[in-house]
Amino acid sequence: FAKATLAGEPIDVYNEGNMVRDFTYVSDIVENIFRLLPHPPQPNTEWDSAQPDPATSSAPYRILNIGNSAPVQLMEYINALEAALGIEVKKNLMSMQPGDVPATFADVSSLEAITHFRPSTPVKEGVRRFIEWYKSYYKVEETVGS
Repeated sequence: FAKATLAGEPIDVYNEGNMVRDFTYVSDIVENIFRLLPHPPQPNTEWDSAQPDPATSSAPYRILNIGNSAPVQLMEYINALEAALGIEVKKNLMSMQPGDVPATFADVSSLEAITHFRPSTPVKEGVRRFIEWYKSYYKVEETVGS
């Protein structure tokens, strides 16, 4: 979205923007991974293939959601992008994409129980930090209004 917007190109916005997503800032993901390192998964000795628990196994693995647990409207995300860039995002409003879902939400209760950490960077802050990094990394000139 940032690259297209800075190039003056439109972004595809499915379901005409009527989507809810659980955006997670990358530093929150890294923090959780770092906190998981001292807690390697253990095999579930009670695992039963006749009644499997899909989050565990007789092998040492587990499935955890890493998310912000604070879904926001896609248009709120796009508004945060506009504010961080200081320019309006050109939107190509489209119908719902086949196979997509209108909303996502990460249940991080299992992750939080292990790591004692819950991702919490708000979308506006995460987008602002991302745009700062993006402009620095790609050596993007400041835009009008930034």
